[in-house]
Amino acid sequence: MSSDETTTAAGAGAQDSPFRHERTARDEAPQFVLPLVVRIERNEPPARTDALETAARAVLVLLSDERSLGEGEGEGETEGEGEWARAVRDWQDSRIRKVVRRARGAEWRRAEALPGITVTGKSAEVRVFPPIPLDGWPKDLARLQVSGTDLDEPEPPADADTAAPVLWLSPSLDMSAGKAMAQAGHGAQLAWWELSDEDRTAWREAGFPLAVRTARPAQWERLITSKLPLVRDAGFTEIAPGLTVAVEGVDRVHALPRREH
Repeated sequence: MSSDETTTAAGAGAQDSPFRHERTARDEAPQFVLPLVVRIERNEPPARTDALETAARAVLVLLSDERSLGEGEGEGETEGEGEWARAVRDWQDSRIRKVVRRARGAEWRRAEALPGITVTGKSAEVRVFPPIPLDGWPKDLARLQVSGTDLDEPEPPADADTAAPVLWLSPSLDMSAGKAMAQAGHGAQLAWWELSDEDRTAWREAGFPLAVRTARPAQWERLITSKLPLVRDAGFTEIAPGLTVAVEGVDRVHALPRREH
């Protein structure tokens, strides 16, 4: 698996957006990264698509967690905000970076002991952690591998449910599972930013349904010219700079049925 270091979003309106290709004041700010760890046991690895979708949901769960933006007090924090809110804010004020590492056995148990949230899919488990400085990795995360293992697809994924957002991957890219998980996470974050508070609540209460699929070549050309949110990778790892994900269906979130608790 590999890490993803920075992205831009085509069509981002802000002059100093974290999703701009050009160098901006954000590059001068302290840089942070969002760590994600996927559990890959030797004999029971998750399916690739499920790992991608679970990573995307993990980013949304972190962004919507009360510790990221809700109640709570602590040293160095603004009164009334959660314990992770300052770290999330600092991360989003700089370039948006996500790094995916893999763990199994005792490595996974040590990762689970650190503050974070584990999100479970059909076969995948992904733990997301509050943002950290680029050079501030906890030792139990720093020692985990970012490469060397990819994931297979036991059977072709079903057609995407178009009632929920779909994160379409570029068909021209050959990405490791870790790289693709980071890109899916970026796409989910762009979708989150597109929504009103009311629609964010609706998506969360529905359980953050989404799909990650690879677009067909002709479909991809349509998607990237349709004024949709787009992820553009800076090309620091694995692939050349360019568009990686198109986010379709954000406008469907308000109609999602609420999940039974």
